[in-house]
Amino acid sequence: MASISLAISELTPGKPHKIEIAGKDVCVARIGDEVFAIGDVCTHSEASLSEGDISDYKIECWLHGAEFDLRDGKSLTPPATEDAEVFVVTRDGDTVTISLNS
Repeated sequence: MASISLAISELTPGKPHKIEIAGKDVCVARIGDEVFAIGDVCTHSEASLSEGDISDYKIECWLHGAEFDLRDGKSLTPPATEDAEVFVVTRDGDTVTISLNS
């Protein structure tokens, strides 16, 4: 299973970050001390979610305003109807590891 580890200090709270794991773009978001990782592609328009805005536990696609729950990838508002892919995030002290699903 491919993964990447980051220091939590590399992630600005409330700001999405785009990382690549084994050729796959992943949107990583830190909210407080929690870190979430979902596919970086809006399921409606294929726009990069890491260019969107975060509010509470939601990320809004910058292109058409579709929102996704960062905790489970659920599509919350149209025009997106499909959920975003979710990735495993583990934390060990000040390090977070994001793993692609096997």
